[in-house]
Amino acid sequence: MDDLKELERAIAEINEIAQGFGLDPFPMRYEICPPDIIYTFGAYGMPTRFSHWSFGKAFHRMKLQYDLGLSKIYELVINSNPSYAFLLEGNSLIQNKLIVAHVLAHTDFFKNNAYFSKTNRDMVESMSATAERIHNYEIQYGKDVVENFLDAALSIQEHVDPSLVVPKLRYDLQEEEVEVAPKKPPTPYDDLWKLDRNEKEIKTPQKERKLPPRPEKDLLLFIQEYSPILEEWQRDILTMLREEMLYFWPQIETKIMNEGWASYWHTKILREMDLTEEETIEFAKLNAAVVQPSRTSINPYYLGIKLFEDIEKRWDNPTKEEQERFGRKPGQGRKKIFEVREVERDISFLQNYLTKENVKEMELYLYQKKGNEWVIVEKDWEKIRDQLVQAKVNGGFPYIVVENGDFLRNGELYLKHQYEGIELDIRYVEKTLPYVYQLWGKTVHLETKIEERSVLFSYDGKKVFRKFL
Repeated sequence: MDDLKELERAIAEINEIAQGFGLDPFPMRYEICPPDIIYTFGAYGMPTRFSHWSFGKAFHRMKLQYDLGLSKIYELVINSNPSYAFLLEGNSLIQNKLIVAHVLAHTDFFKNNAYFSKTNRDMVESMSATAERIHNYEIQYGKDVVENFLDAALSIQEHVDPSLVVPKLRYDLQEEEVEVAPKKPPTPYDDLWKLDRNEKEIKTPQKERKLPPRPEKDLLLFIQEYSPILEEWQRDILTMLREEMLYFWPQIETKIMNEGWASYWHTKILREMDLTEEETIEFAKLNAAVVQPSRTSINPYYLGIKLFEDIEKRWDNPTKEEQERFGRKPGQGRKKIFEVREVERDISFLQNYLTKENVKEMELYLYQKKGNEWVIVEKDWEKIRDQLVQAKVNGGFPYIVVENGDFLRNGELYLKHQYEGIELDIRYVEKTLPYVYQLWGKTVHLETKIEERSVLFSYDGKKVFRKFL
């Protein structure tokens, strides 16, 4: 009980310090949960989500790593209004102080970053309703039938269009008729057969409706709207899964910024608190573990906080050239990082603020396996920056569009991978196409590139074929 009262006092103090810094979070609700609950929430992504075997698989992997001491989830925070933060039972008081400061900054980011502006702030209740509807479908149609359909739907769940300004399919079939060029006569004498047709009939170009008239990114929505075989309950599930993916998408797009922002502020806030000597040492160790660089991958906490600190320093102390050229006045660092928090996402964050000096200081480089060894292959800072940006395009998922929903005028589905130098995982392609077939009901095709050659994968309900184009 004493520990809880001390934690309540710490939360009040942290709130006061955060407001003094200008943070503007949602109201917070805190719950202390045992590891099984925390890891269940972590595996499901939310405390109220529908049930699926893949979430159970994720839970066992995460819980096993926790039991073996390989990793630990200290907290989870939900983007909602009010926001919910779940603290791990057994955390020390200083661990909880750091976490409370960290999640407050997360909710400030949720509330004020432009890419979160369209997210459903009542998603906890919405997901609860979704789980109940899916459970009712399981009762009505059978658990195996529904789970089999969820397998197919979840296999393409990332292929949505998260655009802030284009929420629905972007075409009107009545207005988007495509003009078709007249066919070239097979012989020079074929025009003789048209002599008895009037001039208007001959000159009027043929038109046909193409579905879609332009490449469509939102594969999930396209299938939901135009699949010829889905029943209403199946379309309903696709609608709900798409809403959930659109809710999660801004978190995917702002991982580096969001974690960097939260790490920046938990550090500032804890340094303002009156910590005991033991707490100061424990905080230093814990914080160092959170924001330390990784030798083999990008730690978003580390990269994010480094960039925010660098932006603040540069805008506090602009060079003479920056003052003359951009009208930049000294002492604007804090104002600048709040502006960055409001308008950027990871792609623009890296493009606009990762500098040559940052890359050198953080010792970033590109490496790859040659023979039996991993070797550094690139240290040029612009190529490293571009590689980081490339990895964030479309949330890191392949960019695939619907080219034709009536391919060969037979209702077949033709998809195209917007290849930009990174090949698809062929094994994944061959596993996923049958799921797309299951959703569409007719042969599906996927055009991509292998070793710079165009190749078409097709699945006809029995076997995956491939041919070079």
